[in-house]
Amino acid sequence: MSERPLLSRAYHWRLHRILFLYALGVLGFLGAMFWAEGRGLSRHWIGPIFLFCTVMVYAGIGVYSRTSDAEEYFVAGRRIPPFYNGMAAAADWMSAASFISLSGALYLQGFSGAGTQPGGLAYVLGWTGGFCLVGMLIAPYLRAMNLYTVPDFFQARFGGRWPRIIAALAAITCSFTYVVAQIYGVGLIAARLTGVQFEIGIMLGLGGVLLCSFLGGMRAITWTQVAQYVVILLAFMLPVSWLAYKQLGTPWAFAAYGQQLGKIARMEQQLLDSEAEQSVLEAYRTRAQVLQAKLRDVPNVLAAERQALAEHIRELRTSSGNIGAIMAASRELASMPRDEATARERWTRELREAYERAKPLGGMPLQSQPFAGDPHGTPDEQRAYDVSRRNFLALMFCLMVGAAGLPHLLTRYYTVPSVSAARSSVAWSLFFIGLLYLSAPALAVMVKYEVMSNLVGTHFDALPNWMAQWARVDGSLLAVEDINGDGILQFGEIRMGADLIILATPELGGMPYVVSGLVAAGGLAAALSTADGLLLTISNALVRDLYYQERQRVETVKRRISPEQRVILSKFALLLVALSAAFVAARRSADILPMVSASFSLAASAFVPAMVMGIFWRGTTRRGAVAGMLIGLSVAVYYMVAHVPGLQGVLPQALRTDRLWWDIQPISAGVFGVPAGFAATLLISWWDAQHASRLRKS
Repeated sequence: MSERPLLSRAYHWRLHRILFLYALGVLGFLGAMFWAEGRGLSRHWIGPIFLFCTVMVYAGIGVYSRTSDAEEYFVAGRRIPPFYNGMAAAADWMSAASFISLSGALYLQGFSGAGTQPGGLAYVLGWTGGFCLVGMLIAPYLRAMNLYTVPDFFQARFGGRWPRIIAALAAITCSFTYVVAQIYGVGLIAARLTGVQFEIGIMLGLGGVLLCSFLGGMRAITWTQVAQYVVILLAFMLPVSWLAYKQLGTPWAFAAYGQQLGKIARMEQQLLDSEAEQSVLEAYRTRAQVLQAKLRDVPNVLAAERQALAEHIRELRTSSGNIGAIMAASRELASMPRDEATARERWTRELREAYERAKPLGGMPLQSQPFAGDPHGTPDEQRAYDVSRRNFLALMFCLMVGAAGLPHLLTRYYTVPSVSAARSSVAWSLFFIGLLYLSAPALAVMVKYEVMSNLVGTHFDALPNWMAQWARVDGSLLAVEDINGDGILQFGEIRMGADLIILATPELGGMPYVVSGLVAAGGLAAALSTADGLLLTISNALVRDLYYQERQRVETVKRRISPEQRVILSKFALLLVALSAAFVAARRSADILPMVSASFSLAASAFVPAMVMGIFWRGTTRRGAVAGMLIGLSVAVYYMVAHVPGLQGVLPQALRTDRLWWDIQPISAGVFGVPAGFAATLLISWWDAQHASRLRKS
């Protein structure tokens, strides 16, 4: 037997031993925290302990794996075994969107969707199917070329500058959109664990991101992601199993949660027939009518409300002198819109929300309803059914194809030793992701049962403290309002964001607070693992694919940048990109899932047509690839910008439109960008072939 297999076997056993000891350490830490909470450890300490200990473990791995070797920094030396690369890819994949928001989407939008919003099942099917495309179409072929980055493929396959430059810019665009969502999730969790402001939570979490990725690049990121996956798996499975045992008497949630579907359907029918719920809907309809009246004469209404509130404050100061009432009225005055444009935007947003919450069950679909609307109902109901189904399929397509084009995910398969290892790595990735995805629908169903059976009908004075604590972190995550004035919480008076469901599950289910700390640590690990890979992808695109390659063209051989210098430049670029993403995330411009879905549409439109045709059709030309990337990405970006409020002003007046194409939502823009990219690549490549044939004949 040769020496190399013996060394390889020893290397594998060493890794297995380290993983086993690490998992034992995590379980021992959890046991110690349960014991400490039982002995009286304050909740105010549990969250910071989880945050500090987990981030320090990841940072320790990052420091231990530090390197200045280019092969190690960019592709981890191409010696990661498939089992561990699959685990790292699963952690990379289980981003803040999958861990934090997927169960929330299933809870709020059902399995197939509410209105024009696709349901959570589209994410499960699309993301899982995307890995099948990666394994069959992309990963083995890219690994066989011994590349470092996705733009490297476009340069190696098509030659010239522009395929690489466009691919690098597209990688930066879709990865930056994705990383903003991850850092938003990091800030959300860090703020909840420590009690600090959201913006400070972002900076705390950002320190963890940089410690993991700054020193060691892909080598450090790979091993921190393996460690993070263990935390993610425990953090997701423990509360799901706990709820399943509490409600169903078995910890196997994914196999038994179907029993709750019938109970929820009966509860939903009771809510639809409830007079108290009907009064809530009527109150929201009344609010919508008031807002409509305001929007008819915004300047005068705004001036009248300001004057009335100022008069009220003067009366309070001269009559009762109640300091609390004066302060509350002053805060209300300060929070009023500053000008007509701000007032119109706020009242329009509130009008849409009022109309949505005036629908039965707050606009949420029935659990037994496959799609919104009714295929056998009135024309409006039939149209709603068709639109809902169309958006479900469009989003599933974008997520599936986008997964096959995400640069940070494809780069993971450059780190394995061989092409066969790349295929095995994809299979392991699917296995580790499936462990969590099978339980996400179960969690959504059991949380809905908890809300309907334990929260609805509770007096407002008796609501649990965790609801007020989450409302203080971010008002868009959780809000309750006694709009019908009966003092009892109705289902329609609860507004829960998708990003809250998994994070609040332990407190909702009455579990020890240590489980809340573990879930938050799992969400933090999911966000950190994905942010690490994305930041490395962006910094590599900036330094290696743009700066270094362009400088190499014009500089003499003696003045070219050494591999060590490229690593140093990549580290500083990573730092700059991380700070920029933190600044954008602090603005809270959107929820996590929409931002992530948009990045999938961008990746699908920019990369997949030219990449797939470049791999499987030898006739694909450089000009065809450039045209496909530019046209596909341009169509997707235009559709998003043209239909996203707040961004429409970027476009010239001639390009602005309020009409959706076939009623497809902007996050699914890839459903137009991908066909456009394939068509452009095919037509231009065919034209080039015809032109070359004519030249040869002449």
